[in-house]
Amino acid sequence: MSCEGASRLVKLELAGPAGRLEALLQECDDGRPAFAALVCHPHPLYGGTLHSKVVHRVASTLHELGGTTLRFNFRGVGGSAGAYDEGRGELEDARAALGWLRAHLPGKPLTVAGFSFGAWVAARLAVSEPAVGRLVLVAPPVASADFAVLRTAPVPKLILQGTADVTCPLSALEPELARWAEPRRLRTVEGATHFFDRRLGELALALREGLAELP
Repeated sequence: MSCEGASRLVKLELAGPAGRLEALLQECDDGRPAFAALVCHPHPLYGGTLHSKVVHRVASTLHELGGTTLRFNFRGVGGSAGAYDEGRGELEDARAALGWLRAHLPGKPLTVAGFSFGAWVAARLAVSEPAVGRLVLVAPPVASADFAVLRTAPVPKLILQGTADVTCPLSALEPELARWAEPRRLRTVEGATHFFDRRLGELALALREGLAELP
């Protein structure tokens, strides 16, 4: 399923635990999405925002697949209130955004996605929210963050990884991934760096194909 009518991008201010959360909602005018998706951005202290190109491409691809997508700025980023909280408060920011999305589209299947730091937030959110039906992790930082929650989590997982990523290398991901609960699928993008420079189209294809393989 894809968006058959016009698509619109709506700027939002959501109520977050530390104050307002700046967000962008992409939806079809017909108001009949196949699913709803939340996308979390990379590290706030290293330039990560809802406008990061990987976040934008993931959200756009999910929208093209028929989803209404919501991306937002963590606390202290852009127009969002608050200050960086080492992942604790950011998880609650994501939970608030997901709560808004669920209220906006009640009953729709939920996908949670994240890139780098955002993948760590997304993983913990998906495990703690049983309504989440799919988890998409792009370049998860397994060497610097704890992903042990995924070892027993039954949520279907799609992992997208560049083979030339030196920030979150494939060599670190593979042994950790082997311990994560099924169902899980790994899709690699050959030659892609951490930010998928000149490989965003291949990232989108990997996302499409990988989601088709998930139960």
